[in-house]
Amino acid sequence: MMAMAEGALAVMATVSAGAAGAFLGAQWRAGALGAARRKALRRAAGADGQGVDKGLDGRLVRLAIEATRRIELGLSSASVARRLPIIARVEGWLGEHGRRAGCAEELSALGLVDASVRLGAASTAAGAIAGATLSNELSLVGALVGMIWGASAVSKAVRRRERARAASLERDLSEMLEVVALGLRSGLSFDRSFELYAGHFETEFAAECARAHRAWTTGLATREEALRSLAASYDSPLLGRVVESAVRSLRFGASLAEGFEASAAEARAAHRAHVEERVAKAPVKMMVPTGALILPAMLLLVLGPVLLELMEGF
Repeated sequence: MMAMAEGALAVMATVSAGAAGAFLGAQWRAGALGAARRKALRRAAGADGQGVDKGLDGRLVRLAIEATRRIELGLSSASVARRLPIIARVEGWLGEHGRRAGCAEELSALGLVDASVRLGAASTAAGAIAGATLSNELSLVGALVGMIWGASAVSKAVRRRERARAASLERDLSEMLEVVALGLRSGLSFDRSFELYAGHFETEFAAECARAHRAWTTGLATREEALRSLAASYDSPLLGRVVESAVRSLRFGASLAEGFEASAAEARAAHRAHVEERVAKAPVKMMVPTGALILPAMLLLVLGPVLLELMEGF
């Protein structure tokens, strides 16, 4: 009887474990499918692909965007930021760099200043507390360093994001031009060729192209306006020339494939030149850690025994 009871308990435990595993697996699968659907919906709506939330810079920019949203919804007064005399200068700076960083529509000057003020205050307090664990002097130094870092962190993150977008465009522009040129030579229209690249590539530039294509297909802007807005959102003279050439060719019915292929070759050459330049600068940059870290260790390793012998001789 005891053996039968133990066997029944073992079977029930096995069945219960299997049912629990199946339930957890179903929940996990449903969650994964829901996340995939939400990602697809965000991409279809143009809210995915921005890359704003990646890394420390993305979090800092997102902090300023959230501050902007709170101010617009009336959840935050931003009374300190409103009284600062640099708001007009920040608006001009943000108009130049925010668009190229891909956050001009979501980020306002007031939100950027408010986030910088709050981050500066928090960093000042954190630096003072960290320095106070050692000495009062270090507390003042930590507060000063924290204030400077916090006040300038958001604007520097915007500038770094601007440079990162320019670098990603440098990598992806030739690919886009080649795909569109291939579609044109295959008999497709410019709109269909442009949609072909925007819909089948997962790069940030492809997402921006999809947003521009959606703007003119839904009537929110003309094709020329959408393309010029796309070019203005990147710090790239080559993209500007490509867009102007495409606008003129579409307006007068000229061929686009040859021009796009030539521009793709120019984009590849420019990208190769920039990569070679960075590679050439690498040995110069390596001299700093070599001189500061490796060379003293080598000198100590070589001269250490000699110095010890000299000290023993004296």
